[in-house]
Amino acid sequence: MKHTLVAAAILASFLAGNASAQSSVTVYGLLDAGLTSEHGGADGSVTKLATGVQSGSRIGFKGTEDLGNNLKANFLLENGLDVDTGANRQGALFGRKAYVGLSGGFGAVNLGLQHNPLFTALDNIDPFETGMTGASINLMSVASLRTKNSIMYETPKVNGLSAAVMYGLGEKPDSNTLGRTIDFSIDYANGPLVLTLAHDNRKDTPLNTAKVTLLGGTYDFGPAKLHAAYETDKDDAGTDFRNYMLGASAPVGAAGSVMASYIRKDDRTNARRGGRQLAIGYTYALSKRTNLYTSYGRISNDGAGTNFVGDASSGGSVPLPGHNSSAFTVGMRLKF
Repeated sequence: MKHTLVAAAILASFLAGNASAQSSVTVYGLLDAGLTSEHGGADGSVTKLATGVQSGSRIGFKGTEDLGNNLKANFLLENGLDVDTGANRQGALFGRKAYVGLSGGFGAVNLGLQHNPLFTALDNIDPFETGMTGASINLMSVASLRTKNSIMYETPKVNGLSAAVMYGLGEKPDSNTLGRTIDFSIDYANGPLVLTLAHDNRKDTPLNTAKVTLLGGTYDFGPAKLHAAYETDKDDAGTDFRNYMLGASAPVGAAGSVMASYIRKDDRTNARRGGRQLAIGYTYALSKRTNLYTSYGRISNDGAGTNFVGDASSGGSVPLPGHNSSAFTVGMRLKF
C-alpha cells in the first residue's frame, strides 16, 4: 500500500504541474464509510465498520486535451480504496478504471479498464444505484462490474437515443475467443421515461459461454419514480435464472430521499438456488457533496440458495444453504 500511495502522490504532483499543457485536469474522489450489522451468516452475526456501502470509495484523475476540429483526447485513472483500513481496494494502483481515448461529434472511443455496459445499465435503473443493503447485484447478475483489456465505443445522444458497445480481449494464447467479452447497451431517455436494453456475452471456458440480458427502465411521476427490470442469466453449463426487480424512489422534504425495492431471483432449474430480497433505504443531503444514509435489506433464500445481503463494496456474510440473510447499515458519503 505504501508504494501505491507514493505512486499516487507522484502522479498527482505531475498532473498539477502540467495542468497548463492540458485543456483540463481534475482530481476527484469519494469517501464512504458506515456501521453495518449483518445477520444470517454461516459464522454468525457480525457488526463492522464497512467501507463503500452506498458507493465505492475512490480517488481519481481525469483530463482532456483539445486537439481542434471538435476532437478531444481523454484519460481517466481511478483508484479504489477502503476507508476503514486505508487498503488498496482492487489490488491494483488504478483498479477501478484506467483508460485513454478520443471523443468528438462521432461519440467516444476508449481503451483500457472500464465499467461494462450491463453494469452501467443496471446501476442507472436500480433505486439503490447498486449500493447500500438494497443493492440489486445481491441477486441480479452483472457478470463483472468492469472489463479489462476493453475497447468501448459510445454514440452521441440523438433524439434521446444512445448506445455503447464493448469488446474485451481475452488475450489467451492460441485462442481469439477464450476469455473474450462482448457487451452492448441501448438507452432511451425522454422526459420522465428512461429505458435500457443491455447484454453481456462471455466465453468463460472452451466449453462454456455465459449470456446475461437486461431490460429495464424508470418513469418519474413527479411525487415518486418507478423502477423496474427483467433479466435472463444463462450459460452452456446449465445455469438458467430469471431475475425481476420492482422498486420506487421519492424525495422527502428538501434534502431527503427514500427508496425501496423487491427482487426475485428465479432458478429455472431444479437446483433451487434462487431467493427474494426486500429492501428500504433513506438518504439525507447535508450539502451538495455530503450525505447521510441508512438502509435495511433481507434475502429469503430457496432451499439451496446462499445469496446474501451485500452493498456497493462489501461481500456480506454468506449463509448456509436455504437460510436467510439480512443487514442494516447507517453511514456517511462525501464527494470531492
